[in-house]
Amino acid sequence: MRALLFTQLALLVTIISQAAPKPKLIDQNATTETKALYHNLGKLARKHIMFGHQHATEYGHGWTGDANRSDVKSVSGSHPAVIGVDFSGLSGRPAEAIERTKASLRKDIAATYDRGGVTTVAWHFANPVTPKTGFYWKDSVSAPAVPDLIPGGSHHPQYKDILKTVADLANTTKGADGKLVPMLFRPYHEFDGGWFWWGKPHCSKEEFTALWRFTVTYLRDSLQVHNFIYTFSPDCLFRTEAQYLDRYPGDEWVDMVGVDNYADFGRNGQYNIEAGITKLKIVSDYAEKAGKLAAFTETGLESIPNTTWWTNTLLKALKAEKMKLAYVLVWRNDTRSPTHFYAPYPGQASVADFMQFYQDPYTLFEADLHHVYRRKKLLFF
Repeated sequence: MRALLFTQLALLVTIISQAAPKPKLIDQNATTETKALYHNLGKLARKHIMFGHQHATEYGHGWTGDANRSDVKSVSGSHPAVIGVDFSGLSGRPAEAIERTKASLRKDIAATYDRGGVTTVAWHFANPVTPKTGFYWKDSVSAPAVPDLIPGGSHHPQYKDILKTVADLANTTKGADGKLVPMLFRPYHEFDGGWFWWGKPHCSKEEFTALWRFTVTYLRDSLQVHNFIYTFSPDCLFRTEAQYLDRYPGDEWVDMVGVDNYADFGRNGQYNIEAGITKLKIVSDYAEKAGKLAAFTETGLESIPNTTWWTNTLLKALKAEKMKLAYVLVWRNDTRSPTHFYAPYPGQASVADFMQFYQDPYTLFEADLHHVYRRKKLLFF
């Protein structure tokens, strides 16, 4: 009998030791609200996914700067659960312009927090070495700047100054409760392509991972930023986990893993949903194995000409493999362009289908979120 008990105990210990690690932030000094958000994102991803839209409350189709407005809210009655902003204006411009940008970002990010929503941050970072080239790579003009920014590089001191600007924004953006606002910080996205100056053709694997690790270390440890959740998001140019992790800086440097994928979801009329699902599953499975959160960090169909895209393409893909994804974000609605939009606005052809997407119990919008910045009083419905 005793031998049997010891055998069962040994088996139990083995099962526990082999279990996937519990998601834990890489910043041990993260704020209480940031820890709570991270915990709750993992919890909701078991049965739901949050819907996000880039620049949702800053501007939309034919408007800009209206208070408490978004195209998604105009259609559904609720803002997106996740709202994307961009730190693109925090460098390469006159000091006065940067300060105006910080003030605007503080206001928008704090407003989302006060309403109970979540902010994710992209960084279309203008090339610090050749600033006139912007964030896109331009052959024969753009500098391959990554090696210049890492420790020992010619522009490393300048990069530290830019990160100080980012840190100042992070450390001064507070909600009405006086607490620092947590943000999903997603630098150097789509690095596996060549269209940005930090892309794969323009720096080595070692240079890219050194840049990522320095960025985290300097913000977290030197500049005392403790309200960032660090998010890793390549484009969809991978087919295996090994390819996905080709430039991964390591589990100790990442909180959330994601993927940007427009190509498999209808861009230029091309659909390969099976491939898109496979890539999402690679991301979700790795997160589960490594103790990370996962997300579909960017997608969308420009102009939404497919009037059932929300339910017959996106929702079906998200539900296909019982994946655990915290959120899915579609790109922005330009204020002037008649065709550059990724979420419906009143009267747009996909509104009826979007409302089915909105009403599905699996999807969460801002009105569905309650107490995501608290650990013990979490409600999603």
